[in-house]
Amino acid sequence: MENNSIEQKFNKYILLVSIAIPVVVALLFSVKLKDFGINVTPLSFLPPIYAAINGVTAVVLIAGVLAIKKGNRKLHERLMTTAIALSLAFLVMYVAYHMTSDSTKFGGEGIIRYVYFFILITHIILSIAVIPLVLVTYVRALANKFDKHKKIAKITFPIWLYVAVTGVVVYLMIAPYYVY
Repeated sequence: MENNSIEQKFNKYILLVSIAIPVVVALLFSVKLKDFGINVTPLSFLPPIYAAINGVTAVVLIAGVLAIKKGNRKLHERLMTTAIALSLAFLVMYVAYHMTSDSTKFGGEGIIRYVYFFILITHIILSIAVIPLVLVTYVRALANKFDKHKKIAKITFPIWLYVAVTGVVVYLMIAPYYVY
């Protein structure tokens, strides 16, 4: 299959996934299994796990960039694939937590409250924006269009890294308010 057709083939899937993930997450976020008579123990142990996954994702992303800067394309490919897998694991756990547990309200006051909501809102917006960026970046590498891959990766990397790091920061800021 020609490289252009690889990219074209995946473009419709990238669009579909980029729209579907935020919509499905938003819908599932509001679904509580207990509201459907499903007796399930709240998965209150998940937030520190998925926050740690965000932290590991940040480290893997940095390692991936360092690998490619050193010319180790195979390691870079493995690390970036791992970062995608970690992001998917985060997403599954995040949704599972919110389907079984009530949302935690941030209890901070004063300036820290504004800082928290700024970080949270930018984290959410950029976590939606990074989906198509990651997918396009990955597909361009698969299609061996490394000039185009490198160009978009320079945009994708800092946004993805910000999302991963702020995921940890948001958890650390709200963790004192979790009810276990």
